Parts: sequence; C-alpha cells; structure tokens
Amino acid sequence: MTVETPRAVTLPTGRTPFVAAVLLVVAGLGGLVGSFALTLDKFRLLENPGAALGCDVNPFVGCSPVINSWQASLFGFPNPILGLIGFAAPVAVGLGLLAGARFARWFWVVFDLGLLLAWVFVTWLFTQTVFVIGALCPWCMLVWLLTIPLFWVFTVWGLARGVTVPEGPLQRAAARFLPYSWVLPVLNYIVVATTIVVVFPLLLPTLFG
Repeated sequence: MTVETPRAVTLPTGRTPFVAAVLLVVAGLGGLVGSFALTLDKFRLLENPGAALGCDVNPFVGCSPVINSWQASLFGFPNPILGLIGFAAPVAVGLGLLAGARFARWFWVVFDLGLLLAWVFVTWLFTQTVFVIGALCPWCMLVWLLTIPLFWVFTVWGLARGVTVPEGPLQRAAARFLPYSWVLPVLNYIVVATTIVVVFPLLLPTLFG
C-alpha cells in the first residue's frame, strides 16, 4: 500500500495570477494597518481610559465606544490581535504567488475557510457595532472593507481556477462568473452602507452639514 503525497495544484493558465496576488498583498497590508491602529488605540485607552482618540469624530463615528465594548475582546483578548495574525496570511500567500509558488488543494481549502471565518466574524462585529453599540469605528470599517472582497473574490477565484475543487460543473460555472465576481463584494457593500444610513439617519448631515 502506497501513500500519495499531496500535489501542488497547477493553475490552468500556467502563469502567475498577478491581479489576485496583488489584491491579496494590498488587502492584507491594509488589514494589518487597521489592526495595528486599533491595537495602539487599545493601549492608549488602557493607559488613560478617558483619552480622546483621533478617530473619535462625533457621537456616531468613534473608536472608543467600540474598543471599550465586550464585543471588542470576544475571545478574552483584543480582537485586533486576531487581525495582526490573520491578515499576515493573505500577504504571505500573495507574495508566494508572485514568486511562482504553487500550493496543494488542501492548503487552498484551508485558506478559503479562513477567509470565510473572517467574513463571518466581521459581519457579526458589524451587526454588533450598528445595532448594539451604536457607534462606527473608522479603523474597524477599514477592516470590514478589506475582508469583504478577500472572501467573495477569492472564493470565486479558487472555484474558477480549480484550486479548491476539481474540474467539473461547479468549476466551469465559477470560471464563467469570475469576471463578474466583483458584483458580490459590491452587493455586500450596498447592504452595509444601506444599513448604516437607515440606522444612523443623522450621520450624513453630521459629516457633511
């Protein structure tokens, strides 16, 4: 009985997926910036609980109410620590793709599962921020902004390129849809923006009045 070694998945084009790799790197670096800023703000509030943060703009937009909430430390430590760890993965994978690396299917499946969990988590944080805490954190919104396309676009990309599923009807359908995969994050953005405008009807007059 022989044990097969998992093989790296070869992309059908035989070329480095440049656009996908760049999106991974840029989104990952942006997420790291947002997570790092939130971590610093958490330290500032620990040193001085009454400190005014630079992102505390008005009663509707501010980091302090969010950072001081229990939701901001769901697992017993500040959520931004998860961001500092998690957003390093897209950067590493993107740089690997730019260098010509190829990964086994199990790796892509685990990677996409991680993106799914990240999307679920930020979606939950969004609902808590809007409906429970009642304040919008700019750095948190940056993290949402970057996590949404990472999940939607790369889920479709992985299916279309056959790196998360074998060749078949699902892969072919995803390949046809891939050029339009941007529609999914845009729809997600519309839902988020519409919810914010409905829940905070005075937000826009406050910002632009």
